[in-house]
Amino acid sequence: MGLTQELSHALWITWKDLMELWRSRMRLAMMILMPLIMMTIMSFIFPSSQNVLNNIPVAVVDNDSGPQGAILLNTLSTLNAEKGLMTFKAASSLQEAKDMILRGEALGAIIIPENFSDALTTHLYTANITILTDNSNPQISQALSQVLTQVINGMSLMQATLNVYAYARQVHVNPTAIVVPYSAEIEGVVSGGGSYIEFIIPGLLMMNVITSLMTGLPRAIAYEKDTGTLAGFLAAPISRVSIIGGKALGHMIRGLIQATVSLALAIILFGVTIQGNLVLVLLTLFLGVYSFVGLGIALTSVAEDEETAAMIMMTLTFPMIFLSGVFFPIQMMPDFMQAISRWLPFTYAVDAMRRIMIFGVGLTDVATDMAILVAFGTVMLIVAIPAFEKAMTR
Repeated sequence: MGLTQELSHALWITWKDLMELWRSRMRLAMMILMPLIMMTIMSFIFPSSQNVLNNIPVAVVDNDSGPQGAILLNTLSTLNAEKGLMTFKAASSLQEAKDMILRGEALGAIIIPENFSDALTTHLYTANITILTDNSNPQISQALSQVLTQVINGMSLMQATLNVYAYARQVHVNPTAIVVPYSAEIEGVVSGGGSYIEFIIPGLLMMNVITSLMTGLPRAIAYEKDTGTLAGFLAAPISRVSIIGGKALGHMIRGLIQATVSLALAIILFGVTIQGNLVLVLLTLFLGVYSFVGLGIALTSVAEDEETAAMIMMTLTFPMIFLSGVFFPIQMMPDFMQAISRWLPFTYAVDAMRRIMIFGVGLTDVATDMAILVAFGTVMLIVAIPAFEKAMTR
């Protein structure tokens, strides 16, 4: 059988699978809804620290015997009124504030010490304002601590500037420069960005196409094997390579269609900006799908039925997604998990996609990632052919 004829057979099988997808309106709808739902959920579950705080109840205890405690709380209430991050609730003591947190009536507390006014008047010592948080809720606890610390430190800086203002006028210097002689300025390597949705979208795009591939292959092979459809292919004068090639190409095209739709939704609905070349983004998606087609076919071929194949795919896919840095940076994982992630091709697919979309790098900068995807995909296709042939003879 010539190469041209094998390619023709493979394209025919590809067309058959794509037409099955086209006739199933529900499956087409799910291809669009699934990535949209995932992106929407992730954008709200993992928002920025400021978006986490929305009318968070915070207990306030003013133990100060002078006027400065009330002044600080009034200033804090004025600043908070602009953004509505917190809702302040009065408490009479530290213990009452703790009890409010334990009862769920507050998620944090601000405790002004008794010597607050005296410290601001005499300048002999520093008064410490205590911030209590509900550390059983780590995300809100961290966000609340960060916001309150920034606000209180900013108010402290303003007070210190006022304290040295008269002296600064005498010596003709900037009072702020006396209080804060130097500071740190943070800049990103790319303009804009910094939101969690921009971090997660590249990995989410790759996850959608890989998940679609790994869940679709059990139906494409195991289901057709169970129903006898695949036996018709085997009885026809079609080589095993053509069958595998057709199945692989069909699912790669489906993956690219879903990825393109997901990318368009991310740009239109979530304002995601692609810094790199769009063609390179699509090439990375294609190679990501290519790298897993052979693995999916091999695993499906050795499964007894469609249900077993689906279970194998899910068991493999979900741990791989979490270990590959889709949701959390790999550098934050334990060392043994980082070692595992370096052996997963999905890690390199996500890394390449993220660097292209966020940093705008070129092909040479992700050449290693691309080479790993091509090599892994080629090796797995070579393994898949005999595995598929063996499965068909059982």
